[in-house]
Parts: sequence; structure tokens; C-alpha cells
Amino acid sequence: MQRAFNLATLASLLALSSSVLATTYPVTLTDSDGQKVTLKQEPKRLVVQDGRDILSLALLDRENPFQRVVAWNNLLKKSDGATWEMMDKKWPESKKIIDMGFSDKGEVNLESVIAQRPDLMVAQLRSKPSLTQTGVLDKMKQLGIPVLFIDTFQKPVEDAPKSITLLGEALNRETEAKEYTDFYQQHYQAILNKVRDVEPKPRVFFEAKAGLGGLESCCFTHAHVGWGALVEAVGAKNIGSDLLPGATGDVSLEKVIALKPDAYIVSGSQWASKNNSAVPFGYGVTQKQVDAAFEKMKQRPGFAQLQPVKEGRFYGLYHNFYNHPYNIVGLEYLAKFIYPQQFSDLDPANTWHEILTRFTAVPEGKGVLGSQAPKN
Repeated sequence: MQRAFNLATLASLLALSSSVLATTYPVTLTDSDGQKVTLKQEPKRLVVQDGRDILSLALLDRENPFQRVVAWNNLLKKSDGATWEMMDKKWPESKKIIDMGFSDKGEVNLESVIAQRPDLMVAQLRSKPSLTQTGVLDKMKQLGIPVLFIDTFQKPVEDAPKSITLLGEALNRETEAKEYTDFYQQHYQAILNKVRDVEPKPRVFFEAKAGLGGLESCCFTHAHVGWGALVEAVGAKNIGSDLLPGATGDVSLEKVIALKPDAYIVSGSQWASKNNSAVPFGYGVTQKQVDAAFEKMKQRPGFAQLQPVKEGRFYGLYHNFYNHPYNIVGLEYLAKFIYPQQFSDLDPANTWHEILTRFTAVPEGKGVLGSQAPKN
């Protein structure tokens, strides 16, 4: 009898503890734009402006991240076809969701949005100017459809976990959100503990999307956003932040050679582009393919003159980590590349494995997410 009482008590306590992190509607949230957004009830029909945010939903609606999505911009298909194919195979109903084709900048086919009767649009903060200029935000307001801005690009380390928390509150998935953000903060704090006292700060040049348009052009980079912000978040000095007048732009290879960075890092993916010569990070690639792409990149005119290329400090990693809810994996790769002595035992690939298996049902395929270029 006593045992039955204890089990019943335990069950009620567990139910109570889980309800502590349940969302009570209506709820008013402050989004990444600083705007107050009121949700009258739990959203069931989402429009996702940037389809890569399906990976954020995967942390929350773990059995099926597509279960609420009624329309989206499938940027994942365009930027990483291998990942999209794996998710499509796991959740075949995803291919039936309307791909609205609105641009990365935010243009939207309003008729398509309205026809899906959404009760919430989730959008990246960087798309706000376009959503404003094209009248989308005004129309959503007229229709009473709230727009919730999240951010994984402008302030990736600060706002990625905040965005997961925000979505967790919006979608009644606060427990799932907290489980992941606790994991994120623990891993990030472990990086900070080792880099805080390193002096002088390593100087890094990060070439984003290196080789996407062919090997002739060089060198597109980020300042205090995206990859630039991630480099700075691990305590290094991002050269692009000093050279660019805006958030992103090109720097001449001659200028980079003259500045003699301590490390040169490129991002790559399997973009659907006939001119793509990037290092093909992601699922379905082998180390041999990655090494071959590195060797071709070394043959760019003048590239061999780079100090870090001469010294074997040339690295690359999966491009989409720059704008990704799992960017903690990208941060760990950066830490390992920039501080090889301090992080010799760090295994970012295992962190990726742990995220997928502990916090999502996203399939885990074989591939390469980051690597050092072969030394001459």
C-alpha cells in the first residue's frame, strides 16, 4: 500500500515538474527584434521564412519537425541537398509542404501564405527589411497573423540559444528548449574557460563560401556577423571585422597575404551550382573528396603565398554552421583549428552526434563537417 502511494506521489510530482515549463496561453513574448508578440493559443500552422530553421524545430517537435509547417522556403534543399534528402526520406510528407520560394532576403508570395491559413510566421531577423519593403509585415498585421523574428546570424552565439528558448515558449516546448540550451551553454563555457587567458589573440581570416562561384574569385568574408562573429566568440581576432565597411564583403587576396593571419579558414558545402568548387562538407562525402578539394583550392593564383597555408594552418568546415541552431559544433571546430594546443582532445563531430541523438530525430549520416587541409 505504501509503495502504491509513493508511486502515485512520484507520478504527480513528475507531472507537476513538467507543467512548470509548459506555456500558458495567451502569452506575450519578446522576439529577436525586441517586439512584443502575443499568441492567443498554441500555434499549429507555421510559415517558416528560412527553411534552415526546420533544424530549430527539430529540437522542439522532436518526433516530426514538419508537423506544424504549412509553408516554407526550402533553403536547405538549395544549400545542402544531402541533408535535405535524408530528412525528406525520414519524413516523406515534407515534400508535400508548399515551397514558397521566397528569397533569402525575405520576399514572399503573399497569396500562397494566406491560402495556408497560418497562425504564426517564423522569420529570420535579417529578412525584416525585405519583409517590410514588400508589405508582408503590414499584410500579416492586417490578417492578425503574428510574425516572430528569431536570429542565428546577426548575433549567432547570443541569439541562437535565445531563439530556441523563444520558439520553445511560443510552441509549448519549453522543456525541450531548455534541455538543448543548457547543453549549448555548457559546451560554450568549456571553450571560454580555455581561451580566456590566451595571449596574443590569434588573427584569423575566414573566407565564407570559398569556391562557390569557382576558384578564380577571392575572398568573401564576414565582419561582426555570421562567421566573423563566431570567430570573435572563441576569443580570436577576425581580420574581416577590421577591413569591411559593412557586414559582409570581399577582401583582395593580396591584402590577406600582407596581413599574415595565423589561420586561414574556409567554409564549404555541396551547393547546387555548376561552378561550385568549394570543399564539399556535409553528408555523403569522404575525407578523400575533401582533401582533393583542398588541394585544388591551394592552386588558386597566389594562394600558396599565404603564411598559414605555408605553415599548415589552413582549415575548412561546413558552411551552414554560420546560421544554424547547432552552431556550437561550428564553434568547437573553430576552437580546435585556431587553438590546436588547447583543444587537441576536442571532438566536434561527437558533439554533432550527441545533439542529433539526444535532442532530435534527425537522421545521422556519414560525412565530413570540418577538417585541416592536407599539409604539403
